[in-house]
Amino acid sequence: MAVLELTVPEQPVVALHGSDATLNCSFSHANPFNLSDLSVFWQLTDTKRSVHGYWGGRDQLVDQAESFVNRTSLFPAQLGLGNASLLLSRVVVADEGSYTCFARVQDYGSASLLLQVAAPYSKPVVTLAPESNLRPGDEVALTCVAYGGYPEAGVVWQDGAGRNLTDNITTSLVANEEGLFSMTSVLTVVLEPNSNYSCGLINPLLGEEGYAFVTITGQNIAFPPVALWVTVGLAVCLLVLLIALAAVCRRKIKESCEEARREEQKEIKQKAVMRC
Repeated sequence: MAVLELTVPEQPVVALHGSDATLNCSFSHANPFNLSDLSVFWQLTDTKRSVHGYWGGRDQLVDQAESFVNRTSLFPAQLGLGNASLLLSRVVVADEGSYTCFARVQDYGSASLLLQVAAPYSKPVVTLAPESNLRPGDEVALTCVAYGGYPEAGVVWQDGAGRNLTDNITTSLVANEEGLFSMTSVLTVVLEPNSNYSCGLINPLLGEEGYAFVTITGQNIAFPPVALWVTVGLAVCLLVLLIALAAVCRRKIKESCEEARREEQKEIKQKAVMRC
């Protein structure tokens, strides 16, 4: 049997979670043909499970895998033009994988393509622990959390100077019932006054569309308690010293005034004696 050449995308088809995806598959046939002579069959390449079937001029879905029920369709008006593409509705993470398109009009051919699913993460939120009584020199854990994304995102931590801190992180992923990830990344740092840290996410399939940037500053860093008490103590000592100094000065001034008064009275008495 001669081979019918099918054309499918060479690059993976990327579909957003929850949206519809078109898996393109086309063929060229030299002579016009009746749709009753056309057979189109889509299946999962690895498991051979049936995704969608068409022959005898209509859809044949008896053997269709349950997960694809009411979610697949061809393009009937374009079948006669050699368009055997499949429309997959409400894409989920479980749909990801390789699909094979089979077509026959006298001649027979097949080709496979790869479907990848993507979902943007929520905007990251950064928290720190402990949250209070922080002071420069403390070791603090910064936690960056984002939800509902797919596939695994790249995480980039930086400080205010733009230095990459990614080597010091611990990242974990947890999948929900839909297969979407919750990502948690923890960076441990030693705080400096007015420190800035950022957590960025990069979705490998969505690029900048899956990227978010959050900065956390050192504005929550409290004045060190020890230094605070030392400062208060020094202030009290200085105040006591100023009060004591003022008291001494006041006494010295009083004594000087009394001495001057005595000298003045002594001179008056001496002048009175001389007149006599």
